[in-house]
Amino acid sequence: MSQVLHTPPQAPVPADDDLAALAARHGLSVSGARPSLPAYVRQLWARRHFITAFATAKLTAQYSQAKLGQVWQVMTPLLNAAVYYFIFGVLLGTKRHVPDYIPFLVTGVFIWTFTQSSIMAGTRAISGNLGLVRALHFPRAALPISFALQQLQQLLFSMGALVVILLCFGVPLAFSWALTVPVLLLQFTFNTGVALIMARMGAKTPDIAQLMPFILRTWMYVSGVMWSIDKLAKGHHGWPSWVVPALQANPAAVYIDLMRYSLIDSFHASQLPHHVWAIAVGWALVAGVGGFIYFWKAEETYGRG
Repeated sequence: MSQVLHTPPQAPVPADDDLAALAARHGLSVSGARPSLPAYVRQLWARRHFITAFATAKLTAQYSQAKLGQVWQVMTPLLNAAVYYFIFGVLLGTKRHVPDYIPFLVTGVFIWTFTQSSIMAGTRAISGNLGLVRALHFPRAALPISFALQQLQQLLFSMGALVVILLCFGVPLAFSWALTVPVLLLQFTFNTGVALIMARMGAKTPDIAQLMPFILRTWMYVSGVMWSIDKLAKGHHGWPSWVVPALQANPAAVYIDLMRYSLIDSFHASQLPHHVWAIAVGWALVAGVGGFIYFWKAEETYGRG
């Protein structure tokens, strides 16, 4: 007689919704899932001491192998300023009709270097720290923010040399120097926002770090670091009418000229674009808030793949 085999009935496979409800009931969540924006901000604030300590440690270690150590924090922008003075000020004659050209140039180089270094460091913030990203769980925005903070600390360290240069070339101490505080806060917010944007782009496409020096060099040349945009605006070059307003509204030029206005008495308010403070605040908000949200949206992708 043939035997009939009976297959025991199989338990029904739970639906995805049932599994999600079961996980939620037991306090489980997706590993590496992106938190809500308010929760993300709270996580960053809770790690504010790590961000500042990480920035300080990176700054201390930056020139640890050099014999002159931290002196290079001041020497590097000063040497750049000397090169630009010889090429642009002397050979190309851009110092003509620009009062206090050396303070004008050195201020521009120091402030531009702050933006340039923040963006370059932000570009490599994720791709250059994959070991840390994959080993520890923390809000990834802490890395580009800490790198931007490192560059702010370096600028503040260098500002002592800038003050000495200004005084040596006859620029008097004035109450307007207090304006450097809001200018630096706005520029730091802008730099951090752009660093966050570039950190996300650099995490997905690491090769972008090789392209950024060329982009930043071009940006520097159109930002009035070595020459006066105001003198260009008063000249007659036959250019389209939108060129000069676009150059004046360039965020790097805005923060550079605001710092010059704050520190150099021969740089007058008439040399600034109209509504310059509104433009500075606008760039800081657009880059800072927009860059933060743009970075946060890809939070769960960093360090994977």
